Amino acid sequence: MKTSFTTAKKYCDSMVAYKRRKTIPVKVGDVIIGGDNPIVVQSMTTVDTMDTQGSVEQVIRMVEAGCELVRITAPSIKEAENLAEIKKELLKRGYKVPLVADIHFTPNAAEVAAKIVEKVRINPGNYADKKKFETIEYTDESYQAELQRIRERFEPLVKICKEHGTAMRIGTNHGSLSDRIMSRYGDTPLGMVESALEFLRICEDMEYYNIVISMKSSNPQVMVQAYRLLVQKLDEEGFKPYPLHLGVTEAGDGEDGRIKSALGIGTLLEDGLGDTVRVSLTEEPEFEAPVAQVLVNRYQERSGHAPIAPISDNPLNPFAYEKRQTKEVANIGGGNVPRVIADFSKLEDVQVKDLKAIGHFYLPELDKWKMNDIGADYVFSGDHPIPFMLPNGLKEILNYQAWLKDEDHGNKIPVFNLQDWMFAPTRHKEINFLKLDAARLEDEIFSILEAEDDKLVVWLETYNQHALAANRRFFIELIKRNINIPVIIHSTYHNMSQDEMMIYPATDMGGLLIDGMGDGVMYGVDQYHVNDKEKHLADLKLANSVCFGVLQAARTRISKTEYISCPSCGRTLFDLQETTAMIRKRTDHLKGVKIGIMGCIVNGPGEMADADYGYVGSGKGKITLYRGQEVVKRSVPSEKAVNELINLIKEDNKWIEPEVEALS
Repeated sequence: MKTSFTTAKKYCDSMVAYKRRKTIPVKVGDVIIGGDNPIVVQSMTTVDTMDTQGSVEQVIRMVEAGCELVRITAPSIKEAENLAEIKKELLKRGYKVPLVADIHFTPNAAEVAAKIVEKVRINPGNYADKKKFETIEYTDESYQAELQRIRERFEPLVKICKEHGTAMRIGTNHGSLSDRIMSRYGDTPLGMVESALEFLRICEDMEYYNIVISMKSSNPQVMVQAYRLLVQKLDEEGFKPYPLHLGVTEAGDGEDGRIKSALGIGTLLEDGLGDTVRVSLTEEPEFEAPVAQVLVNRYQERSGHAPIAPISDNPLNPFAYEKRQTKEVANIGGGNVPRVIADFSKLEDVQVKDLKAIGHFYLPELDKWKMNDIGADYVFSGDHPIPFMLPNGLKEILNYQAWLKDEDHGNKIPVFNLQDWMFAPTRHKEINFLKLDAARLEDEIFSILEAEDDKLVVWLETYNQHALAANRRFFIELIKRNINIPVIIHSTYHNMSQDEMMIYPATDMGGLLIDGMGDGVMYGVDQYHVNDKEKHLADLKLANSVCFGVLQAARTRISKTEYISCPSCGRTLFDLQETTAMIRKRTDHLKGVKIGIMGCIVNGPGEMADADYGYVGSGKGKITLYRGQEVVKRSVPSEKAVNELINLIKEDNKWIEPEVEALS
């Protein structure tokens, strides 16, 4: 779907100056989403909804961790009715946090909940439709008949919401699109958008507008494209500008969950989209709000950033992935995967063992090097050449003046500033890096790039607080001028918490990568721990891992096993965190294999549509195993299920035995 700038620009108010999208305000109890109000942080309980005291205690922990809205599952009428008891107990204990009922297959439960809580969330994929993974041929008449059936099932809920002042979230999930939508639109962002708009049209016909919309997916690329397309369609069809709830479903746990969430959510926040945020982690729900707050806090003062040159014509398609075509320089650009450069420039006494931090291990008894799946491709040593021979597969980059003084002009590679580049008496015969500030958009700069041969890679930096937009503006200029030089995205941050070390680069670099820009990444580590080598190496290890995690989340370089695991909720039929950890322990050496780990059958098969294998709770102590979308084993006892999953992987010849020696 090729898109002109006049259409594409509608997905955000500005691609260069940060400006939050103006929406109608939606009242949810005492909290207002959208309008001129701050972005709202929310999460979801994991305790059984029928456990009143357990639910209340968990809600309180979530509120104290920063949750401003709390969602609770109501899969049937009995859970919906018990929301009244939970709410009553919370009020008795002094907590007025608005509650959101999460509805899936049961319209009757939604109608009960809407009279009790401040907001209901319905999934248009399964509220009145069905999901049996069937392909159905619809005529225009039969399709309209289905829409009329949905209207008849949905209108009673809208009437109740209007009467009781209850808000609604129309929340599309990529993994639970109905068979009807799939048959007409396929498994696409457009299908996700149309699934929501069908319900929105009914609401607007009934003059009900207290609505928030979401387009969630476990694939950040799909999620970003769907939200952008939603905003464009709302504008194009004359709908009100409804607030957006942002989230990446089934993001996982730990580092991977934070990176994946930040890449999807942060990319949209950068363009001013998003009014409420939920980070879905396979962890206790009180750990989600602080992560979401780290994401949100970046935009409180973003509007004061340095100006970025306007765009007269935008060559990017925001609704589909199109990789920027570049020439190949050494192993960068062209058809190569994006490369990772590790920043060792602050260390003056690098030793052999220090390279463990970036995935390269020296085995003295064998006198050889070994590299794990996240071994860096280059190491930047700045002005301090590394005093020993590096392993094959790892190249050293030096600042140009230090490179000139070094004897090895073959294995070591220079990085130039603009002044040195223009007057350099000698350069590397195969590859040279040129540092450029993304703000430098003068014709003279691009004339230099246009004149260069096949040996140059741009090392792109920005000092603008609005980093993604500043870097994107430079890429747009390269594309418009048909300059196909590869580009390394270099981001540096200072004095950050561990969560910030994952979230900031996932947003700033990842947002470019999912739009096809960038041939490599470098995550600069500041000098905060430079006097404590052990801590500095720990920062380098995390930075290297984050770089590979960002590339994986952006689907541009797959280097490790990917887990699509839900954040658990009151429907979960086993200990999700413990099971996820157990499956990880047994399978995390399977490079490129995607495993879905789902707590229950409600979202399981759909949300892991992207997975190679699925492990889904189907009853107390029972697991259903999937190969892609196909059920292969039902009612497997949970104590045997992990072994059965591994046997399934072995049957497909995708299993490799883990190495005995741990590389850590």
